[in-house]
Amino acid sequence: MPRSRLFPTALVGGIAMKFEDLKVGELARRTGLTVRTLHHYDEIGLLKPSLHTEAGYRLYTAADVARLQQVLSLRQLGFALEEVRDCLDRPGFAPLEVIRLHIARLREQIELQRKLCERLETLAEHFRTAEEVSADEFLYTIEVMTMIEKYYTPEQLAQLDARAKAKEVPQEVIDQAPQQWADLFTAVTAEMEAGTDPADPKAQELAKRWLALVTLFTGGDPGITESLGRMYKEEGPEKASRGTFDADLLEYVTLAKTAVD
Repeated sequence: MPRSRLFPTALVGGIAMKFEDLKVGELARRTGLTVRTLHHYDEIGLLKPSLHTEAGYRLYTAADVARLQQVLSLRQLGFALEEVRDCLDRPGFAPLEVIRLHIARLREQIELQRKLCERLETLAEHFRTAEEVSADEFLYTIEVMTMIEKYYTPEQLAQLDARAKAKEVPQEVIDQAPQQWADLFTAVTAEMEAGTDPADPKAQELAKRWLALVTLFTGGDPGITESLGRMYKEEGPEKASRGTFDADLLEYVTLAKTAVD
């Protein structure tokens, strides 16, 4: 039944608040969303306006606006629209919990930005004291940093930092790793160009060395290993390894590792 648009108070989450019901255009203007988005939310049952005027206009109440905030929080947490709807419609759903989850996620993102800032400051100091550094080196280093932040979770980055601070891997081993990788790339390339079957014992031995070096970085953690693999898959081997090896090389090693398994 139609009602007046102006309600002195409305009860939302147990809290009384003054609110004037909004038409869809007004809600779009005040939230920065588009009318099309709000119509779509209505169509899929995600956010239906509680009221309509006698002329048929949609009216959004204070409770609708509170639900919209929950929708947007869950979306920023990575939920699909269908998952958001199912979550909000679940019996016993607590709106405050979504806000707490969103706050926790934002704090994680703030912490990531803080760490990235520290890394950039360290990088700037390195470049300041270096004799000569090209702009391309700056760009590449920043690209690598943001790529790492993209593919590793805050927990994984914290775990990697903790391993580094705890010096779980001796410094001399870390210092030797770049040369070990370089030697390994050379050996794998030679076998690949010679047409050695990936199932050949020589190729499998190289695959084992490859796995050992990956484990040195990941600590054997399956989650970090998965993130590393996803980065190489989505970014491409050349970009992820700064051109050290290409897709053909990675495919050859992958076949050899499969044979090992």
